[in-house]
Amino acid sequence: MSDAPVPVSVQCAVRLGTFTLDVDFTAAPGLTVLFGPSGAGKTTILNLIAGLQRPDRGRITLGSDVVVETARNVFVPPHRRRIGLVFQDAQLFPHLTVRQNIAFGRWFARRAAPCLPLDQVVGILAIGDLLDRRPARLSGGEKQRVSLARALLCAPRLLLMDEPLGGLDDARRSEILPLIERLRDEVAIPILYVTHDRDEALRLASHAIALDRGRVRAAGTPGKVLRRSGAG
Repeated sequence: MSDAPVPVSVQCAVRLGTFTLDVDFTAAPGLTVLFGPSGAGKTTILNLIAGLQRPDRGRITLGSDVVVETARNVFVPPHRRRIGLVFQDAQLFPHLTVRQNIAFGRWFARRAAPCLPLDQVVGILAIGDLLDRRPARLSGGEKQRVSLARALLCAPRLLLMDEPLGGLDDARRSEILPLIERLRDEVAIPILYVTHDRDEALRLASHAIALDRGRVRAAGTPGKVLRRSGAG
C-alpha cells in the first residue's frame, strides 16, 4: 500500500438491526472530527474503515488504495490496512510492561514501512518514566498515552480515535488534549477522531463531519459544522 498522505473516502451503507448507516464523505489529511450524539453511527464508521465490520454495499479508499469495494468483492483484511486504533478503553496487556506494550505495535508494521522513532514517540507523549511499569500502576491518562504510543509504533497511515477522552476526568482530559494537538501538528499522520463533545471538536479539529441517525448532516470547518448541526 502507498505511503502518500491519506485522504479517506467513505461511501458505505450497512444495516444493523433497526439502525441504518448510509454515508458519503471524504476526510482530508489533518484531524477530522466525527461529531454527533450517541447512536449517530460514528463508531460504526471507524469499524468499517478499520475492517472490523463489512458494509452491505459501498467503497472505502485510503489515498489511492481501495480497501473495500463490495461491487468487486474487494475487502483488504484489517492487519493489511496499517491503521492505528485508539479506543476509550486503552486495552493494554496487563502482563506486559509499558515498553513491551508499545513494542507490540511493531508487529503490525510492514518491514518497509517508515516507523516513527521510539524516542520521538516517547518524547511527544511524555512516557519515558513509565516504560518499566505495568498497566495496573498507571492512571487513566497514562494508559491512554501508552495506547497512543502503541498505535503510532505500528507505522500507521491513519489513526482512528474513538472517544479516547470519554472515560477520563477533567484533570486527565487536560493532560491528554495537548498531546493530541502535538500529534496533529507534529506527526504527519491523518487522524479521524470520534467525539460528541463540542469543546473537544472545536479545539482539535481542522475539519468536522456532523452525523445524526446514520447520515452526514454537515461537513466543513468545525465552527460552521457545529452551528449547522445545532451544537454551536
